[in-house]
Amino acid sequence: MAGAREQIGEKTRKHLYEAFVGEAKAHIRLLAFARKAEVEGYSQIAKLFRAIAAAEEVHAASHLRVLGEAILKSTEENLSFSFERETTVNEVTYPQFIVDAEEEGEQAATLSFTYARDVEEGHARLYKKAMDHMLQDQISDYYVCGVCGYTSDGHLPEECPVCGAKSEAFRKIE
Repeated sequence: MAGAREQIGEKTRKHLYEAFVGEAKAHIRLLAFARKAEVEGYSQIAKLFRAIAAAEEVHAASHLRVLGEAILKSTEENLSFSFERETTVNEVTYPQFIVDAEEEGEQAATLSFTYARDVEEGHARLYKKAMDHMLQDQISDYYVCGVCGYTSDGHLPEECPVCGAKSEAFRKIE
């Protein structure tokens, strides 16, 4: 597939972005479906969901490539991009989502947005730490809370500092 051009038509750029979002959402949704199928004892169907999720990931990555997004850049540039995105989402996007959800009395959405905002702040710190130590060969384990997404660097917390979930709710990322 050809790489990104300097200029992409406005409609095509919009469609590529919408297609990326749709494929990324399908990827996540299918992985959730696979986990549910596994719990219900349908391992072959879970495998099918994971296979199609992998295909959706290929589609999403292709759309990003055509758009010229971060995946074509250096790791250092990708870290910087990711740090900036997490900071913006944490400081601008989620605070507005929280205000809007509170105004509409949507408590579940408010809590979901609040968890995400708090966790995104931690993600930004992890990216910053990685940028600061990029040339050092530091090995660290990461643990992700299955309730709110909090990401712990280096140790398994007894309790999630964001949502209070116990250590059993965390999974080690390999």
